[in-house]
Amino acid sequence: MPKKIEAENEPKRETRFEGFASLCSVLVTGLFALTFVFQNFMIPSSSMASTLQVGDHVMVERETLAPPAHWMSLLPYRDVRRGDVVVFYKPVPQDDGGHIPLVKRVIGVPGDHIHLRGGVVYLNSVAQNESYAAKLTARYDPYVNDFPSVPPGDHPDVTAAWSLALTESVEKGDVVVPAGHYFMMGDNRDHSMDSRFWGFVPRENILGRPLFVYWSFDAPENDELKPAMSEQLSSTAHEILHFFDKTRWSRTLHPVE
Repeated sequence: MPKKIEAENEPKRETRFEGFASLCSVLVTGLFALTFVFQNFMIPSSSMASTLQVGDHVMVERETLAPPAHWMSLLPYRDVRRGDVVVFYKPVPQDDGGHIPLVKRVIGVPGDHIHLRGGVVYLNSVAQNESYAAKLTARYDPYVNDFPSVPPGDHPDVTAAWSLALTESVEKGDVVVPAGHYFMMGDNRDHSMDSRFWGFVPRENILGRPLFVYWSFDAPENDELKPAMSEQLSSTAHEILHFFDKTRWSRTLHPVE
């Protein structure tokens, strides 16, 4: 009896072991990407409105701004640029030594000279046309809007360390960004706790760039500190109950620019 000959183009069936191995490789790749390349953050305050709204959940890409590895580079590395929206650790640690992640826009890079007049940013003596910045409100704070010409004095939101360091950073009416540091500001200038209040951000504190909003939920504004566990549980329950009626569907996949 002649032997049966398989057709060359007949697809080979995948064994259960091979299928399991393929699934594991996908899971490992996804876990690696979520751990080392991407990270998600929730926006708790209106300091970046309207670029980012309270309740926006953003996907942050960490590899591009990370120092390039000598043995391998997954994505093209580039340095931090003016105008980048970045996530970073606040340079002032909490009482327990931990650091709070914040999101702001890079206004000045090392060597830049910066001052504000009437809320307008002057970068290296040139007034900036910032279409993303919110317009000034009726509340006018001389220290905030004419920075750094007005001394902080007893301003309640300025840290003691920055109040002292600020005088050493001013040159001919401009604050000068030192090497290895960056000057950050929120787009909602009247409602942003930023470098005007706690100083420059070291390069090593910068975590990455938010790429897009993957989910936006209409949530109340919170402070920048991590809420208590009871508040986190209550917030999670509220999001589950109101997922459909309070999700801002129009902001899904909204790019962060």
